[in-house]
Amino acid sequence: MGTGLFEERANRGACAALDLPDAVLARFLPIATAAQEVAAFGYFDPEWRLLAMRHLPPRCVDAVTIPFRTIVADALASDCALVVMAHNHPSGDPTPSAADYRLTRRIAQALQFIDVALFDHLVIAAHGYRSFRARGLL
Repeated sequence: MGTGLFEERANRGACAALDLPDAVLARFLPIATAAQEVAAFGYFDPEWRLLAMRHLPPRCVDAVTIPFRTIVADALASDCALVVMAHNHPSGDPTPSAADYRLTRRIAQALQFIDVALFDHLVIAAHGYRSFRARGLL
């Protein structure tokens, strides 16, 4: 993804594990029980300190609408190095959809232009979660 704070952190070994730190994951788990799809974004520095967090309310019954400009603006305003995004699947099945894959690529590309890494995209549901990073997709 180019050079920057994310690669510096990785080179020091701090990003060696594919999994997020438990404390980071715990910030996103509460959305698992939401009745509609919602999204949450965490903005972190290279030491995994939370700089900002945004929860996006549902815009319609079964889909999340992500305002890319808002996500990029938040990343710039927080001066973050890493973004973790998550959204829930009210169905209880955390399997990512084709739309989830497309959305992840688009957000990763948008953040890449401002030298910020999309570290992970979590799909959270009542029956567990899926990590795009753990699947080798980020």
